[in-house]
Amino acid sequence: MKQIIVIAHNLRSAHNVGSLLRTAEGLGIDEVILSGYTPFPPLTQDDPRLPHEQVKVGKLIQKTALGAESSQNWSRQADIFKVIAGLKQQGYTVAALEQTEDSVKLPDYHTPEQLVIILGREVEGIEPEVLEQCDIALEIPMFGQKESYNVVQAAAMALYHCRFVA
Repeated sequence: MKQIIVIAHNLRSAHNVGSLLRTAEGLGIDEVILSGYTPFPPLTQDDPRLPHEQVKVGKLIQKTALGAESSQNWSRQADIFKVIAGLKQQGYTVAALEQTEDSVKLPDYHTPEQLVIILGREVEGIEPEVLEQCDIALEIPMFGQKESYNVVQAAAMALYHCRFVA
């Protein structure tokens, strides 16, 4: 089975994080890495947040994760560049889920055995310095008037395609 890791970098919505964990768990994703300022469930050790912040954010994530925060393998990593470098050393292809000038349409993409998909900010997208570290950008074709999907809806489409179709 293909090894697939998701990096959620600089997402601002705890509800999106919970939904992402639930989606990843349902699709058998190996790990979700929460980086940058992405909210994260309470850590059992060394949580840098104040206790009331841990509880508040944890409840927001739990509302949409529905228990996946406990069953899905996830980690909190502050430095995305270190994470990307380490995964590349392990043989992973790093793909940004982002619309760029040279992005590959998702239906045309054939998934390698080891894949990392990076998700970025809900409105602004993935930062240019992070995009530079990616091997490829994947784009979900749009047919309506809107230019993008919700980050978790886009992740679900891409992860399903990469896990089962391609």
